[in-house]
Amino acid sequence: MAALFGARVRRLRTAAGLTQAELGARTHVVSTRITQIERASGAKPTLELARALDAVLGADDLLVELWPYVYREAFPDWSRKFMEYSGRARAIKQYAAHVVPGLLQTEDYARAVLSVGRTLGGEEQLEERVALRMGRQERLGTPCRPELWVVLDEAVLRRPIGGHAVMREQLERLLETAKEPHITVQVLPFDQGEHDVMGGSLTVLTLPDASETAYTEGAHYGQLIEDPGEVRSFALTYDRLRAAALPPLMSLDMIRSVREDNHRGAKVPSRSDRRRLAQEQLQQSGGGRLRGGGRRVPGRRARP
Repeated sequence: MAALFGARVRRLRTAAGLTQAELGARTHVVSTRITQIERASGAKPTLELARALDAVLGADDLLVELWPYVYREAFPDWSRKFMEYSGRARAIKQYAAHVVPGLLQTEDYARAVLSVGRTLGGEEQLEERVALRMGRQERLGTPCRPELWVVLDEAVLRRPIGGHAVMREQLERLLETAKEPHITVQVLPFDQGEHDVMGGSLTVLTLPDASETAYTEGAHYGQLIEDPGEVRSFALTYDRLRAAALPPLMSLDMIRSVREDNHRGAKVPSRSDRRRLAQEQLQQSGGGRLRGGGRRVPGRRARP
């Protein structure tokens, strides 16, 4: 796809009578960057650059429409085919063990999640991945939107990805999206104990021809399962998780509860601040100096 994108740029540039240096100047990049794009070498073009090239070359959004397919090549092999399938699926059933699924993430939460990992190449690639993830969410608002059923491990709610403010916004997003008739959110609480997908996440996709495929993912790997027998086994595993999870209304109550706990937790002073405030209050009340665990030093009194 990168080679196809580069060939299109070269053909459009030649038709416009521009040199690589001239095209670079008009899109605010050096000429060697245009050379890299046309030869499909070096870093992938950013979405911003694809838009600039499209505008200068009068490509009528051709390059912008090609860009997501080019950019998918920056992802590991094991995730690309899954992205292709999920983009066509008519039903998506997910169990998330560690983070909110990408289709329901806020932009700040997505940025925090995508900023870590061994496959990240830098700030530019981070912003491209965030833009691509946000773009995939647009399908949820279209007539061909999939039925989305998400089971979240309780750990997903309680890990403050990006900090308290980002997490609170993310929890609010979950509550809002769960109001949509085609989206169901459940929570698998800690007290359910062990289960078959501990340590990883699971997705079962129903494709337009009614066939199913499954996808399991860990921190640094993913596996697409297409064998019908294995897929049926994973689909049954998902159904068991869904049955063990809290019903949707109770799940939303838990999300609200965690959101409020998160909000209160964000206002709790740090340990050093609490000690400082306690020291000031003790001195104002005539107490002695605090040590270590906050006990008063015996035998000492405040001066009058």
